[in-house]
Amino acid sequence: MLSTDQTIAELLDLCRAKGLKLATAESCTGGMVGAWITDIPGSSNVFERGFITYSNSAKRELIGVSAATLDHYGAVSEEVAREMAAGALAHSEADIAVSVTGIAGPGGSEHKPEGRVCFGLASPVGIVTETVEFGALGRENVRNAAARHAISLLISSAKAF
Repeated sequence: MLSTDQTIAELLDLCRAKGLKLATAESCTGGMVGAWITDIPGSSNVFERGFITYSNSAKRELIGVSAATLDHYGAVSEEVAREMAAGALAHSEADIAVSVTGIAGPGGSEHKPEGRVCFGLASPVGIVTETVEFGALGRENVRNAAARHAISLLISSAKAF
């Protein structure tokens, strides 16, 4: 199994080879995905920008998530993840944008348990979303698992270009 650094280096090499730029829109990971990418020297020729949209107002103001979507579905939903990814792509010069929104814990509810994380992936070919139930692993472990998953989504998207 590759280390996180090796996985991110693979992502960066793949994006460089294809001339792709990346953007992130992060809520529960609080910028971890962008931080992990920029930990690698030379990432500036791939990582275009990151949005840390922890609050609903940041989601609305920075990347255009609609208040109606937030009110109707809640911040932890594929609908919001879709708008976050679309907004990150629209408000950047990136080719691919990933979004992360979830319940890192502790806590959660019957309807939105701890460890539920929704992802969005936007590119010129469209937007896909998914929800992953990481379980009540504890805040740090959920956030790490979510960031790793976001990186794997970026790699899959970059390979498809």
